Amino acid sequence: MRTPIRSLLLAAGIALAAPALAQQAAPQSTLTGDPKEAHKKIAMCEGCHGIPGYRTAYPDVYRVPMLGGQSTTYITNALNAYKGGQRKHPSMRGIAASLSDKDIADLAAYYAGGHMGDKK
Repeated sequence: MRTPIRSLLLAAGIALAAPALAQQAAPQSTLTGDPKEAHKKIAMCEGCHGIPGYRTAYPDVYRVPMLGGQSTTYITNALNAYKGGQRKHPSMRGIAASLSDKDIADLAAYYAGGHMGDKK
């Protein structure tokens, strides 16, 4: 009698987990970003990421990476991870939560193009 119950529980667990696993494996976005549109949105990024050698003091001392030249995939995945709670930095989670998928695609295209910020 124990075997059918275990099998049933295992099957139910797999059935419930399958959609979540499939969602994680799916591409984050198929949107094409527009660097010109991103230029209107970079102010929130440049306050930290636009300062060479900048370090935050909250919640811990942390060296803030420069974004210019990072790949589109990296930036998109990182922002979606902050937005979804997989990455934990509180400031970045708050900022990413305010971004639409189109905003993320635009910012990723902008920084992947080698832009270092608001300098022309």
